[in-house]
Amino acid sequence: GFDNYELSREEKAAFAYLKDVEWGEYRVGDLFSVKTYKKRFDANKVTLLEKGKYPYVVRMSGNNGQKGFINEDEKYLNEGNTLSFGQDTATVFYQEKPYFTGDKIKILKCRQKQFSKKNAQFFVAAITKAFSSFSWGTSSYSIDVIENQFIKLPTKSGKPDYGFMETFISAIQKLVIKDVVLYTDRKLAAAKQITGAD
Repeated sequence: GFDNYELSREEKAAFAYLKDVEWGEYRVGDLFSVKTYKKRFDANKVTLLEKGKYPYVVRMSGNNGQKGFINEDEKYLNEGNTLSFGQDTATVFYQEKPYFTGDKIKILKCRQKQFSKKNAQFFVAAITKAFSSFSWGTSSYSIDVIENQFIKLPTKSGKPDYGFMETFISAIQKLVIKDVVLYTDRKLAAAKQITGAD
């Protein structure tokens, strides 16, 4: 039933392939190096800005973990194109640009060059799901615990299928955007009927 959507042939194929996709289990530590931040910036001691060059990432669950922006010494920036992991909340977010961190954040840097903004969303979902069975808040996940957690990913020839993950995420984003546009159009049309406006 995706005929009404402007999906590419590859994206339609990705949905069809999903039911037959081969899944593999991977140890987080084999896919990512888990690093400690270069410097912890205490939320009570920094000047938070609404706009800025570098995000300040903390253990909050919304807004990509970003509490705002701070201007600090750039030598303490963590690399972009990584995942931020809240150690006692198991909140995982993709960070596209370099960022500063608050307390108890680990930085997961993928060992593969194919890791990107698109397929990162698959890893975020897989890692979040893997940690969902833990009762968070009771302890802080150490590097050891994070590295030894297993996640399920689409697999091809015994390796994570980055290409499939990217195509699939791209298709989902298109479907969501299309749904939002259709929903907004319908709401506007309904409002015009009620108000009689042109």
